[in-house]
Amino acid sequence: MAKTGGSSKPAKLTRVEKKGARTAKRQARRETWRNMGQAFNLTRKGDPRFLPYLIIFSVLAMALAYVLVLWFTGSTLLPIPFAAMIGLVTAMLVFSRRAQRSMFTQAEGQPGAAGWMLQQQLKGDWRLTQAVAGTTQLDAVHRLVGRPGIVLVGEGAQHRVRGLLAQEKKKVSRISGDTPIYDVIVGTGEDELRLAKLSRYLLKLPTNLSKEQVSALDKRLAALGGARAPMPQGPLPQGAKMRNMQRAVRRKS
Repeated sequence: MAKTGGSSKPAKLTRVEKKGARTAKRQARRETWRNMGQAFNLTRKGDPRFLPYLIIFSVLAMALAYVLVLWFTGSTLLPIPFAAMIGLVTAMLVFSRRAQRSMFTQAEGQPGAAGWMLQQQLKGDWRLTQAVAGTTQLDAVHRLVGRPGIVLVGEGAQHRVRGLLAQEKKKVSRISGDTPIYDVIVGTGEDELRLAKLSRYLLKLPTNLSKEQVSALDKRLAALGGARAPMPQGPLPQGAKMRNMQRAVRRKS
């Protein structure tokens, strides 16, 4: 009996296509290792505790794993690969945590750091609009729409950012109705939230809206327009001259 309406099998790759796919995979692996190497070197230079912690915790994890497997099995050889695997996993965890910590430390206080963090590290169902308000001094307010409601995240000089937050809150409230509006200033000063704690702060906010309400609210807020304040794409490097950056922002605005 002949088959009808069945889906056709995908065409086989040619030899050239297979070779191209293998080359692309090798390049991707090399790029991954290169990025990891750069992250390792940057973390090592910026965090003097990184290598000692990496060695100490890895060795302790390996020793503990070896002793536990030895105690359960009685074999002196079987625990070796298991301990090596545990040591490698522990090293990767320490590397990840210290690299993230070093990254936040280096970015903290730099113009554009909060916007960059929200774009790169934000978890959950959030709709981000960067730099909905700002100044030529690189102060900025970013707008988030999510299950908790609306969150306005400010960064820059506190005395200027508070005014920006108040203005943006007034604009948003005309459209959002009874939707909760939260505001926070990211920085290192008094009553400011550290950059490394921003993601945790957002996760702790209560759930007030459904997914459908989030989408509808985001569409209504789109009427206010998108980003209106030019900002650097990521934290401004510490060696960059603020005057030059401010001049570039004035030209764009």
